Amino acid sequence: MTITQLYYVLAVAEHQNFTRAAEKCFVTQPTLSMQIQKLEDQLNILIFDRSKKPIELTEVGKKIVNQAKNIVNEADRIQDIVDQQKGFIGGEFKLGIIPTVMPTLLPMFLKTFIKKYPKVKLKIEELTTQEIISRINEGHLDAAIAATPLDNENIKERVLYYEPFVGYIPLSHRLNKKNNIDIDDLEIDDMLLLEDGHCFRDGVINLCKSFKKHGEDTFQLDSGSIEMLIKLSNEGLGMTLLPYLHTLDIKDNEKVNLRYFNEPSPAREVSIIYHKSELKMQIIDALQNVISGIIRGAIAFQNVKIISPLPK
Repeated sequence: MTITQLYYVLAVAEHQNFTRAAEKCFVTQPTLSMQIQKLEDQLNILIFDRSKKPIELTEVGKKIVNQAKNIVNEADRIQDIVDQQKGFIGGEFKLGIIPTVMPTLLPMFLKTFIKKYPKVKLKIEELTTQEIISRINEGHLDAAIAATPLDNENIKERVLYYEPFVGYIPLSHRLNKKNNIDIDDLEIDDMLLLEDGHCFRDGVINLCKSFKKHGEDTFQLDSGSIEMLIKLSNEGLGMTLLPYLHTLDIKDNEKVNLRYFNEPSPAREVSIIYHKSELKMQIIDALQNVISGIIRGAIAFQNVKIISPLPK
């Protein structure tokens, strides 16, 4: 039994197809199949039921895959231990970022980080919070940037910054005449929100529920992107709330619709998160230092009230 064979088994289990698994492992399909067959012969069992389409794990195969994940993850950590001991900042690093942070934060720090740490190969994915939690726990991500707190005992959080909410209020809206708004001005019934699955949506709902009691939640319209919320708001379909960094990029003619909150401004906590057993701490430290340094100049708000993304 070899680590390579276990890598191949995990690839087939993930993709449920020998050809796709071989492509991901950068080997030929016959080579991958032969190694898995060799392992099955050695153990005198079948890991995969090849008669099913797509391929499925046998009952004993499921147990082997669970154990193989632990073995492969621990094997990968040997290089991490060596890198950490040497103070080496480099190698592949898989980073997830939630959709409401990716478009604004990534352009701000990526060029600086790459220039400062050219030996780090960042693999970045845009993922929802739940996808991030799952992939971190499965060992498919080294770290992620997400709204916190998450209240997950397996995941550690390091706060990067606090990002205030800003109201986007069209001319026809009842709050448009106000120079500044208060949290208790908000009505959830005329609020445009992101679709289910976005932690930013949950934060806005919690913000409204913190100060007003409602029966069943009803919304005029849900959207999949903040840019679409702005367009819908411009059509008079309601107001919305934007993360502060998104307001830096909106069109000049739309900035008249921005309304800041009276202090303390409601805000979300954005953190870099990682598994409690993560070993690539030198890269996590580097990311935290670069992002915190850049964001410090972009967000000058001091008096904020943190709104949790978790439903209350």
